[in-house]
Parts: sequence; C-alpha cells; structure tokens
Amino acid sequence: MRNVIAFISGLFFASGLVVGGMTQPKKIVDFLDVTGNWDPSLAFVMGGALLVNAVAYRWVQSQSQPFFDSDFYIPQRSDLDWKLIGGAALFGIGWGLGGYCPGPALTAVVSAQTSVLGFVGGMIGGVLLYKGFDRIALSN
Repeated sequence: MRNVIAFISGLFFASGLVVGGMTQPKKIVDFLDVTGNWDPSLAFVMGGALLVNAVAYRWVQSQSQPFFDSDFYIPQRSDLDWKLIGGAALFGIGWGLGGYCPGPALTAVVSAQTSVLGFVGGMIGGVLLYKGFDRIALSN
C-alpha cells in the first residue's frame, strides 16, 4: 500500500509540474533572467507549493501518526555542514545552467529530448560519483 500511495503522490506532483509549465527549461531560465525577459510564473508555482506545504505540515503535526506508516520521518538536524552548502551550490548552478531541477527533469524524461536525457544522465552520474567518494571517505 505504501508504494501505491508513493506512486499516486508522484503522479500528482508530476502533473502539477507539467500544468505549471515547470518542465520547460525556458520558464526557469526566464525566471532567473531578472534583467531581461523575466517570467515570474515560477515564483507563483513556488509560492503555491509553500502555501500548501505550510498548511499540510501544520495539519500533519497535529496527527498522532501517519495513515500509512507507524512514524513520521521529520528531519531533526538543523546544522549546516559543507555537504549541505556544497550540494545547494551545485544544485543552483546546475539548475541555472540546465534550466531543470531534478523533479521536472525526471518528469520531462518521457519527452526523450537530448537536453533532458543529458541532464538526467549527468544528475545520476553525479549521485553515483558522490556515493563513491562518500564511501571512500567513510572507509578512511
């Protein structure tokens, strides 16, 4: 049941990205181009997502347990380390250069455009590279 709920949630999320136009790199690049052809639609999509999340998070906190699991998995860490800061920087650079962030890129894979496939391939390669370096660092 847990996988079914996750799949339905993923479809809902992907549908929202498509309807909001966030699978189009031009939308992202135009949002970041504040001195040229600025397109504020991404700000409205993000604002709507934050509003829904704020309401849902408050409601979740009032529940004793989730519907389809025994515990909530809410992050407890609040410190900043080099992995978080470096990852955020790489994410922002990749987003700005490619016009994709991971969710919309995965949603756009079905288009089979070479730019999307290259971005997702690079993203997967980066994840595997990081895991390899992390494994080496942990073994020392």
